[in-house]
Amino acid sequence: MNRTLKATAVLMLMMVFAVGCTKPEGPNNGGNNNGQNDSIVNPNNNGENDSIADNSGTLNGHDFVDLGLPSGTLWATCNVGAEVPEGYGDYFAWGETEPKTVYDWTTYKYCNGEFDQLTKYCQKASCGYDGYTDGLYVLQPSDDAATVNWGEGWRMPDAAESLELLNECDHRWSSINGVSGLLVFGNNGNTLFLPAAGLKGVFSWEEDFQTEFNQAGHSGQYWMRERGRAFNNFSTPDVDYLANEFYFPYGFNGGSRTERSRGLPIRPVCSAK
Repeated sequence: MNRTLKATAVLMLMMVFAVGCTKPEGPNNGGNNNGQNDSIVNPNNNGENDSIADNSGTLNGHDFVDLGLPSGTLWATCNVGAEVPEGYGDYFAWGETEPKTVYDWTTYKYCNGEFDQLTKYCQKASCGYDGYTDGLYVLQPSDDAATVNWGEGWRMPDAAESLELLNECDHRWSSINGVSGLLVFGNNGNTLFLPAAGLKGVFSWEEDFQTEFNQAGHSGQYWMRERGRAFNNFSTPDVDYLANEFYFPYGFNGGSRTERSRGLPIRPVCSAK
């Protein structure tokens, strides 16, 4: 398959130049990357009405697919809470393990009602409740919705695993049973489908974003298990109230960061035994 532009498939974290826990003035700290020309890959058809049936095995009653990735990482065929690959499934705030109705800072488990009043996964005293810090940036198993809901062996993917999915596989925007999303082709011929499930919740400073589903059918946003820490040679600082997401609006595939209080779907991974 054509791998043109594969070298541009780097994990692009949003540039949030923040000191302490100050928010930017506009909604560009998550799910708003301007990667119009950073599309990856490419199909041999128009991406309409594709079908997938790949299943390499099962762990704890949940199917996974082997895409032939160098790390051996195996990706679940469905989102947490979904029964078919194109199902949106449940939405979770980062670090929470149950879906809910309202996704904002007033309902977020690990804060005291505000983005700069965090009570867990906090590096800077200026972002912590009463100066709280713990230095944690990777979700503990008890806060990983994949592990809690699907059992030991399953976890949310990290940034390296998401980047590997981009760089080692081909992709195309597609439709499965009328549901739009990203169709991923492994080197071994197996496929994976990630529905463009959007998200739930709002940018906390912008009430105009308050809709039941944001961008469903137009973009996919999936949690990674790290909070918004700078890595992968990017010079952006840690931003404690953000967490990393795998983000794919139509025509762009990459990574971003968004507010931890928002509800995103989760596509678990496990490791080959």
